[in-house]
Formats: sequence, structure tokens, C-alpha cells
Amino acid sequence: MRGVKPLLEQVDVTLNPGDKIGLIGANGAGKSSLFAMMRGELHPDQGEIDFPAKWRVAYVAQETPPLERAALDYAIDGDVNLRKLEAELARLEAEPESSENGIAMGEVYSALADADAYTVQSRGEQLLLGLGFTLDQMKQPVSSFSGGWRMRLNLAQALMCPSDLLLLDEPTNHLDLDAIIWLEDWLKRYTGTLLIISHDRDFLDEIVNVIVHIDERKLKRYSGNYSSFERQRAAQMILAAGAMEKQQRKRAHLESFINRFKAKASKARQAQSRMKALAKMEELAPLRAAAEFSFEFREPLNAPNPLLVMEDVDAGYRSENEKTGEITSKTIVNHINFSLQIGQRIGLLGVNGAGKSTLIKTIAGELAPLTGTATVGKGLNIGYFAQHQVEMLRHDESPLWHLAKIAPTVREQELRNFLGGFNFPGTMVTSPIAPFSGGEKARLALALIVWQRPNLLLLDEPTNHLDLETREALTEALAQFEGTLVVVSHDRHLLRATTDQFIIVADGKLQPFDGDLDDYKDWMMQTKLGKGTDVLPAAGKANQTDYPVTSPVAVPAPAAASAAAPASAVQTKEQKRQAAEDRQRLSAQRKPLEQKLKKVDEQMAKRSTQKSQIEAQLAEPGIYDAANKPRLIKLLAEQTDVARELGELESEWLSLHEQLEALA
Repeated sequence: MRGVKPLLEQVDVTLNPGDKIGLIGANGAGKSSLFAMMRGELHPDQGEIDFPAKWRVAYVAQETPPLERAALDYAIDGDVNLRKLEAELARLEAEPESSENGIAMGEVYSALADADAYTVQSRGEQLLLGLGFTLDQMKQPVSSFSGGWRMRLNLAQALMCPSDLLLLDEPTNHLDLDAIIWLEDWLKRYTGTLLIISHDRDFLDEIVNVIVHIDERKLKRYSGNYSSFERQRAAQMILAAGAMEKQQRKRAHLESFINRFKAKASKARQAQSRMKALAKMEELAPLRAAAEFSFEFREPLNAPNPLLVMEDVDAGYRSENEKTGEITSKTIVNHINFSLQIGQRIGLLGVNGAGKSTLIKTIAGELAPLTGTATVGKGLNIGYFAQHQVEMLRHDESPLWHLAKIAPTVREQELRNFLGGFNFPGTMVTSPIAPFSGGEKARLALALIVWQRPNLLLLDEPTNHLDLETREALTEALAQFEGTLVVVSHDRHLLRATTDQFIIVADGKLQPFDGDLDDYKDWMMQTKLGKGTDVLPAAGKANQTDYPVTSPVAVPAPAAASAAAPASAVQTKEQKRQAAEDRQRLSAQRKPLEQKLKKVDEQMAKRSTQKSQIEAQLAEPGIYDAANKPRLIKLLAEQTDVARELGELESEWLSLHEQLEALA
């Protein structure tokens, strides 16, 4: 219980050593409270939580004192046993020499060797490099870092601590994509038992092999990763709906008998027995999914093209010397030649500190270009979600106040209706937002952007504070957004679903990135290991330092076109014959691929029809009756087989298309 609120009731769950467990559930369901019980900070009102007493438990501290201690030393402090041994050695060395003292020092040196004391410095550096710190930053005092960077230091402490059980509560919240990819790799190699709370589905899919779901004050264990949990949960909901419907029919039948015959003497005893049966019947609760939240971006009012053109722009910051009044400039991204067209959907990549936020702020007009010109299209309407957008809200004011401020002439009821669509009902809409959760504040910030009907969306880490359900709603809304999108996010599921091209800020320049997120992961890991190259995947062939983003469709270079023109004008008979042979050879190569593609198309259509027929049969109420159990099992097996075959056919279809495109 927390106060008067029961979080967990009559819960039994068993987890095995070495499991990597994802703990999921709605905000407020009790995930962090369960962690507090694991740490011994809270105690269950009833029952027991048991794990081996000798287990070393590591977790991320929530507070970071403003110490003058260097960041690297602070991270190494996470290995408490090592620090104790070092302190003991220092104490022994300060004492007068004696045989007992020498023996004790020998034992401490042996224990230090067992604790890998002689590699701790390099291990600490590798850890902090992976989490985005530079070697210079490692020497800086903890007090010099902002809150987000201090949380990274606390995470480093937890990872430095040798442990048998590692508890991580939203470890990706303060990390960017490159640090998340590094952490993912580290956790895969972790040999202990891992219990992790996260709202990042890709992160969970890569790491965990067990999901524990908190729902209706119960804990339910599922084998597999998050995607596997979703499939199992959906199947359970179908079966539960059938069982509930069957119970309702039986209940209605019993009630009908009781109502008809309880007054008749000849049937009174039978009616009484049925009343007892009705009273004993356990009420089956419906297995509910989380209350679905969804929204959509309204259609932009206009669509200038291009939306924005930046020519020879240097992006960065200006600062003024308080004493002399001298203005100095610090350039972060150099020599930007960049244009945005209507309908583009761009994911912005780059390691921490490369300048992604600086670029976004310059596009948004929050920062003026240091040099060069930025020309905006007439009618450009920017929706900008900054990395710290939630902190910019007025916490002493209500959601209605925030919306009325940007729509002062709109009727209050219309504003209330709009906010209701973002799950701000009743008195919540007029209450100060100070006690709201981070997710609720982020949802309000999104609502304010949606109201303004932007034609250019600039999103800098929009999923911070959002739970899985709201992230999914945002992903679906962005996928259907009709304007232009530029997004920085550590949520790979969102990036894959909403963007169709990537650009990268690296080495102070804006460059093309022709790979996908897996290519980026490979490049980033190689770079962090010191084996990387300055040439980005597929960007080296472009051999350019400027990146004019114009259209997702590649346009032939003018030089190539002009060179081809005179060549075609003086084509000889031999060249024409060669061209004809090339066309015939190409046609001969294409034909079998096209035939295969046609066959795969037909098979996919057939399997899709089968899938629809099976789903229609599974939707029939009678299929869940006990008498139809063999048929139900058969249908579920057929559904699995058809889904697998469809997946294989889709992969083959994509492969054939890629081969045809390569020939073209």
C-alpha cells in the first residue's frame, strides 16, 4: 500500500538468476515502489520478497550531491568494496612497519588484485566514454554538471559496482541515441540478474528475455521480449473475452430459471440450488488493455515550398562579456547549405554534443545564424518541441490557461473539448500543472503544438517522460502528419516508423547518412572502440561537406547530365547495337524476377485471404465454448502458420523488389 492506495494484492511471481527482466505497467501502477522494496527502502504490508542474502544489489541513486570530486573518481566510487580496500591500504601504510602490518598489507594487495583494482581507471574511462563524457569532462568536478549529466554519473556508479542484481529505473531518460546503443551492448554482456523499468520498446526487445507486467494490482510473468509480450497479451485478451461471454450466457440462463420458478413449490428447491450456484460463480473481470490514447495532427493550413533555405550558415552561440561588452561567437556546426521541402521526413543523428539541438534551434529561429542567410517560405508555421519543453510550461497555471494564451479569441468550451481529447478531463483542465506527472506535462506541450496546425514540426527528444502508450500514440500521429518533419530522438521505434531519410551532424558539419539505424549503430560502436573512420556509411561516395536536403529522390548531377548529352548526339551504329544488346540482357535478367514477384504476389493475396477467414472464425462467440476447444486450438495453430508464411513471403517480396531496383 502507498497511503490508502493498494498497488499490489496477493501477488506471486518467481524470477530466475541470470534473467533479464523488463518491468512494465501504467504510470502509478507501482513499478518504482516495487524497486524500493527490492532495495529495502519500503516493506510489504503482507507477504515476502526473497532473494539470496549474499547477492550484491546495484541501483542508480536518485540524488547527486554537488561534490568537488572529479567525475571519474565519482564513477569509480560505485565499486564500494574497492574503495574500502583502498582506504584500508592507506591506513596500513600510515602505520609503523611490523610483521603483522606487512601480512595485512599483503592480504589487502591480494584482495585489490581480485577486485581488478589495476584496471579500474581504464574501465571507468571506458564506461564514461560510452555514456557520452569526454576525457576532459572526466576531470571536471561533479558540481559543474547539469542534472541530466549527474544522472549519467549515477548510472556509471551503478554499472561500476560489481553486482548480482542490477535495478535500473528508466535508465534511458537522460541518454541520447549513441549512449543508449552503448548501454544496450553493455547490458547484453551483464552476467547478473537485471530488472529494468523502461518505456523504450526497442531497448527492451534487445535486452530482456522476461517481461513482468503490473496490471489490476497483479504481477504477470511472460517469457520473451516486449514484442513477444504484446503477442501473448493479445491472444489472452481474445480468450478472456470468449470466457467472459460464455459466463454471461450461463449467468443469464440461471437468472432466467430463478425468476420463472422460485415462486413455484415444485421447483423451489431447484431454484434455490441455482441461486447458490449463481452466488458461488466467480465474477470474471474483463482482461482490459490500457485505456487507449490517440490523437492526430490537424492538416496544415498552407504548404510553402521550399519551407526553408539556409545558405553558408554557421550555427552556434553568441555571448557578451559583462565587463567589456565584447560579443564573442562559438560555432558548433559550420557551412550549412540546407533546404527543407514540403513532405520531407528527416531523422537527425549525431553523437552527444555534436550540435543536433543547436541546428534544430537555428532552424526554429531560436538562434540567429552566426554567418550566412536563412530564408523562410511565406506561410511557414513551425511547431517546435524543445528538449526541455516541459520545463518551459508555467507550473502554477492550468492546461486551459496555456491553451487560452495562444488562442485568446476561441470559446472556452472549444478549448476544453480539445484538451479533453488529450486526456485532460473535468477539473484537471483547470488545475495547476505543478503536481502533474512528467508524461502529463509532455502531453500538454504536444497539445499546444497540435493546436497551432504547423507545416514544419521540429521535435527534439519528444518522448522524454512519455510512457509506452503515449509514445505509440505520438508515433501513429507523426506517421500520418501531412507536413514536414525533422526529429531528434533516442526512440528507434519512433524514428523507424516516422522518418524516411537520415542526416547526421558530425565533425562540425551536416552530412548525408545513407544507411539505416543498424548502420548507424555499427558505425557508432566502431567509433567508440577507437576503430572508427571519419567517413560515414555511404556518405564518403558523396564527397561533400555541405548537405542540401532537397528531396528524398536522388537527382543526377548537372555535370553528369551535360556530359551525357553530347555523347548521345554522336552515337555510332556500334553504340546503338551495344545499347540494344544491353536492353535485351537487362530484360532477360528482369523477366524471371518479375515472374517470381507475380507468383509471390498471388501467394500473399491467398495467405491474406486465409488470415482474414481465420480471424473471422476466431471472432465468432461460439468458438470459445468447451465443445469447440479442438477447433479453437486448430484455428490458433493455423493463424500462427499463416502469419509466419506471410512474413516470409513479405521478406521475399522485398528482396525481389530490391533486385529489380538494382537492375534498373
